[in-house]
Amino acid sequence: MLPPGPDLGDSDSALGDWYVNRIVVDRQPLLLLVSSRALLPMLIPARSVRDLPARLPDLVATRLRRLQLPPSLIRAEVAAMAPVAIAKTADRSVLGIMVDFAKAVPFHLVQGAWDATTLPFVESRLAETPCHAGRRFEDVIFPDAKTPALLTARWHAG
Repeated sequence: MLPPGPDLGDSDSALGDWYVNRIVVDRQPLLLLVSSRALLPMLIPARSVRDLPARLPDLVATRLRRLQLPPSLIRAEVAAMAPVAIAKTADRSVLGIMVDFAKAVPFHLVQGAWDATTLPFVESRLAETPCHAGRRFEDVIFPDAKTPALLTARWHAG
């Protein structure tokens, strides 16, 4: 893993910082990535981890296309992600959401009968999960609804 860089402050992107954790499901290593503002999950095979910072914008673009978001919003978000930097955890509540997502992942995969093509299905199920459900309803985050709202508000797409 790459050493963390200096504290860079808040991200300029609509979705905020991306957090990553390695999990193992059915003896297969996976990376669970979650955006700090929308809590949007991504699930990818844990390959070429050293190259993750360089691949992150493309991974995010692919994930946003699966949400069928307008290309202009996707381009704006990806452009705001440059350069990608590795830094210390800034929001520990995101880590709690990641723990919950990591515990849920195995329940969406049939043991021995899944591969990388199954992971987008799991991502979409996780994105429907209410996050911060112990808070007032107005403060509950549904990642699949929060993501387009944040992108539209930030990038003013028509």
